[in-house]
Amino acid sequence: MKVGISTASLFLRRNNEDALPLFSEWGVPCAEVFLTSFCEYAPSFAELLAARRGNTAVHSVHVLNTQYEPQLYAEHPRVVSDAYGWLRSVLRSAQILGAKHYTFHGIARLKRTFRENFPRFAAETKKIFDLCAEYGVRLCYENVEWALCNRPGVFRELKRECPDLGGVLDIKQARISGYDWREYLAEMGENLATVHVSDVTAEGKMCLPGRGVFDFGELFARLRDVGFSGAVLIENYARDFSEEEELKASYEYLAGKIANFFGENREKQGEKN
Repeated sequence: MKVGISTASLFLRRNNEDALPLFSEWGVPCAEVFLTSFCEYAPSFAELLAARRGNTAVHSVHVLNTQYEPQLYAEHPRVVSDAYGWLRSVLRSAQILGAKHYTFHGIARLKRTFRENFPRFAAETKKIFDLCAEYGVRLCYENVEWALCNRPGVFRELKRECPDLGGVLDIKQARISGYDWREYLAEMGENLATVHVSDVTAEGKMCLPGRGVFDFGELFARLRDVGFSGAVLIENYARDFSEEEELKASYEYLAGKIANFFGENREKQGEKN
């Protein structure tokens, strides 16, 4: 299990090409790169990031969802063709960065006329998954309150056609959606590839890990139980802290917490044996 940070945590503070060198300076071993504009989807931009990432490996890429992901499920062939063109560009960028995972939202539930059709959604997801696999990248659906996977049960429906579909558990989005994060984790299970973490105060305000009341010990225990070996990534909003050093301290807190947790559990296991 690895600990890292999403560049989304520095949104409007630092661009990706400046965020990755900062993470490397901090000793952060892995990151998710949040590509936020069409110009950042170009492979030439990925080459810039690859040259500047230092010792921080790119675990996954993420894009601004509404720019093309919903259109991958559209019915108009020209719309779908254009969307797949952008997807291929992002996947080539992922290859350049060495990212093996694509954090995906898919359909945005923005229209009141939205109608669920899970057999069709699952079939289209399989097509997207297969294209990602051609680039050596795993498609990973994230639970998001306003997107397709907005509640427990949706991921299971998509897996019917796409059994190897990856999962991304987002703790804050589970809270926003009003569902227990444990329900999403139980459903994603061994398919889980990435976890986005944040913390929350006793008053319900989102904050950096280590500044709230969220039980990370339980999270790590449950991740261990499903055999999770992916990345736990801090993904907070930039407004959740004042100084960048606070984000660094939060990473160090989380890295220490995981190291202590697994160290303690190895000792306990040794005592049993």
